[in-house]
Amino acid sequence: MPNAKKYTLGALAELLDAKLVGDESCVIDGLATLSEGRPGKLCFLSNPTYADQLPGCAASAVILEEKFAAKCGVNKLISAVPYVSFAKASQLFDNAPSVSLGVHPTAFIHPAIQLPDNVSIGHNAVVSAGVTIGAGSVIGPGCFIDENCNLGEGCRLYSNVTLYHGVTLGNRVVNHAGSVIGADGFGFAFDGSQSIKIQQLGSVDIGDDVDIGAGTTIDRGAIEDTIIEQGVKIDNQVQIGHNCHIGAHTVICGCTAIAGSAHIGKYCVLGGASGVVGHIRIADRVRVSAMSLVSKNIHEAGDYSSGTGIMKSAKWRRNAIRFSALDELAKRVNRLPGMKD
Repeated sequence: MPNAKKYTLGALAELLDAKLVGDESCVIDGLATLSEGRPGKLCFLSNPTYADQLPGCAASAVILEEKFAAKCGVNKLISAVPYVSFAKASQLFDNAPSVSLGVHPTAFIHPAIQLPDNVSIGHNAVVSAGVTIGAGSVIGPGCFIDENCNLGEGCRLYSNVTLYHGVTLGNRVVNHAGSVIGADGFGFAFDGSQSIKIQQLGSVDIGDDVDIGAGTTIDRGAIEDTIIEQGVKIDNQVQIGHNCHIGAHTVICGCTAIAGSAHIGKYCVLGGASGVVGHIRIADRVRVSAMSLVSKNIHEAGDYSSGTGIMKSAKWRRNAIRFSALDELAKRVNRLPGMKD
């Protein structure tokens, strides 16, 4: 679908709060990477690794820091944080299909519900009794919203999203396709012969401006609610267990699993496929690298990793065998003259 949106560089400089060096009347009709730039396109440089592509870039303009300006032979938008400026530019050139307001004839809306005029309910969606939906919200095809859920203003549920009963979404919450919010937490008590289900009596409370990726699941609390604070960004296929508390503006990358009752601080980053065991606390501004396992409390901000780096399989197998001998080796070292336990 062609993108009909166009801006002059002068207008973009104002909208992006950037300093223009070049022709303010130059028209931009879309975005491109540095290697694929061509006339009419706007590129950006945020990673210095790609700075060597600047001299050959054929785009009409590039967003970049002042220190790289001399390498760029086309119009420039100087920004202190080019990646943030690029993010704002991407919103200006958003080419997602427009949404039609109103309720599709195949949708089921409980007769007691009164919807604002400017909402959109897609085909085969179900909105159950006691649900409130804020102005400007969009409910995609096939969504199921169970009883007594509350959605704030400007929420977007893409196709086949499921909200179990009593879930609360703040304003401008985005749920991508297939996400499930409020399913039962994994709670069972073993009586010696079988597992007895613990009914999950809490719910899920999600703050403003939270993004939830496709296929992600957030379980309801056992007694108290699972809490996702404002501005949290959650990637695809993430599992968040019951009674977790995720601090504001934390970023959780794809395939991460967080066990129940974990408390994650504000402004944290959990790398892809990382794991967090249950009932631990992670301080604010902690960054966990991909595929790491957090198995104990983290009390200080900073970067944390676990696991071993990649190597040839034969060498990894030899090292894995030797890992099992490390404890005995440490004891032998401590028994050496001059060493203390």
